[in-house]
Amino acid sequence: MKTSYLKADELSRRQFVLRAAKTCLGVSVLPMVAGRAHGAPFADASAAKQIASAKNVIYLYMSGGMSHLDTFGVVPGSEQMGATKAIATSADGVQISEYLPNTAKSMHHGVVINSLNSTQGAHEQGNYYQHTSYTMRGATRHPSMGAWLTTFQGRSNPALPGSVIVTNDSKHPGAGFFPATAAPLVINNPAGGLQNSKRLSSLSESDFDYRLGLASKLDQKFQQSYQYSGVKAYADVYRDAVSVMKSKDLVAFDLSHESDEMHEAYGSDSFGQGCLLARRLVEHGVRFIEVNLGGWDTHNDNFVRVPERCQILDKALGALLPDLHSRGLLDETLVVLATEFGRTPDVNQNEGRDHYPKAFSSVLWGGGVNGGQVYGKTDRGIEVSENQVSVPDFNATIAYALGLPLDHVLYSPTKRPFTVADKGKPITSIFG
Repeated sequence: MKTSYLKADELSRRQFVLRAAKTCLGVSVLPMVAGRAHGAPFADASAAKQIASAKNVIYLYMSGGMSHLDTFGVVPGSEQMGATKAIATSADGVQISEYLPNTAKSMHHGVVINSLNSTQGAHEQGNYYQHTSYTMRGATRHPSMGAWLTTFQGRSNPALPGSVIVTNDSKHPGAGFFPATAAPLVINNPAGGLQNSKRLSSLSESDFDYRLGLASKLDQKFQQSYQYSGVKAYADVYRDAVSVMKSKDLVAFDLSHESDEMHEAYGSDSFGQGCLLARRLVEHGVRFIEVNLGGWDTHNDNFVRVPERCQILDKALGALLPDLHSRGLLDETLVVLATEFGRTPDVNQNEGRDHYPKAFSSVLWGGGVNGGQVYGKTDRGIEVSENQVSVPDFNATIAYALGLPLDHVLYSPTKRPFTVADKGKPITSIFG
């Protein structure tokens, strides 16, 4: 009876941590099961090593399953293309969709990976697999790449979060079983900055510090009496919140410092402003930023809806890539465009395309890749015919660019071993 009470008490405190984070910063820390991790060698994972070619990642996630044949996996002259046409790009021999004319100007910096294959054909499972390299397994919640990066290499700017996600998706795996210190900061509205993150003007800094000190003293006995991971997580979140509030780098989240011309270049929608925020955060030492663009589930009216989605994507991406390049940031920033699966080569009776995990495309720009190439081939977008890349392989490639140890295992609280990309093998040939 006592054990059941303690478990319930710990769960309630874990919920309290999440509410505390929202109260402190006006944002949410994604759910996690906090636990202490320990390392050991793991022979089954890739042993590939390199000095990091990328310091940062801007991860653009196309939620819903982006159609490869209508974006980056074009097959000119094929009947599977339907109404979509291919256009030339800044890279010799590399063609992409006509719906992405601005992005086409930066393809000399990018590598199109046209031979992806997933084992997951449903949205929630595919999304989770793409973010973690693991399939959904009971109560275990696996970490996403930003959490692995923070855990292995720490924060570049200790006053700001290690990773940030611009999304309205509450199902993102976040830090998984890692402690709260590895959890990403979630922002729903990039134009709104961090709400409630400034000290009240009526409260002096000395009074604020006095109250913090008093609260800490009052909490000491409670923390000693209830030594749960959730209690510690609350203290960590509170401490981090105060650190951000006092940091001069809080300005990184304030898009009002950007010119009207820059806002217009990226687009006024949430995705465009999220990409602009991502660039600002990279400049201030946040190392992993994910920006989500949904609406790619085109079972109906594919040739109407894909151009609409691409217009948003192309405007933001067409601004982000040259902006990073002009500031000298693209060489050290890996820009990733990913999705959970592709769409069927055959068009259905509703002029749409259905789920298709057998073959799809993603793209990498900057961050040490040899741009201007296509890796892997398909047979008219139907079957992978050369250099098949699994989802763990793709994630291992990102981890490889960041210099993360692919064969180093960390244990979950249940003592199960996991690596950053499961047993994925990085595509080392695309790097210089």
